[in-house]
Amino acid sequence: MTPARKKRLALVVLMVAGVSVGVSFALQSLNQNIMFFKTPSEVRAGEAPADRLFRVGGMVVAGSVSRPGDGLTVQFDLTDNEEQVTVKYTGILPDLFREGQGIIANGRLDARGDFVAEEVLAKHDENYMPPELAEMHKAREAQQ
Repeated sequence: MTPARKKRLALVVLMVAGVSVGVSFALQSLNQNIMFFKTPSEVRAGEAPADRLFRVGGMVVAGSVSRPGDGLTVQFDLTDNEEQVTVKYTGILPDLFREGQGIIANGRLDARGDFVAEEVLAKHDENYMPPELAEMHKAREAQQ
């Protein structure tokens, strides 16, 4: 092999190695920032990650909103009309938060199996329902 070909081969190998390292860093970063969506039924079935942030969405159960103690802590139940999961949140809730409203909460499970939210999101449309729940309701209605 001529010296020019050796240089070219070394350059190509270095470029491929550099691109591979860059792609692996990008994939690792994306994997750490992905937040999966789960329904209350999936959380109760144990399909939710125990050690990672994820989203849970559903309808706030009527009569379940409570504020234990003084402060900004609020506790409520979310349902997908099959199962319920208890959500605990410390902070200011969105203005549109209310019982019967569809919400999505970002957070993780605690040791007791309750969902500790870091953020609560409420949609402005009173008919809002997370897409996964809407699909479940459509499928259930089609079966009936």
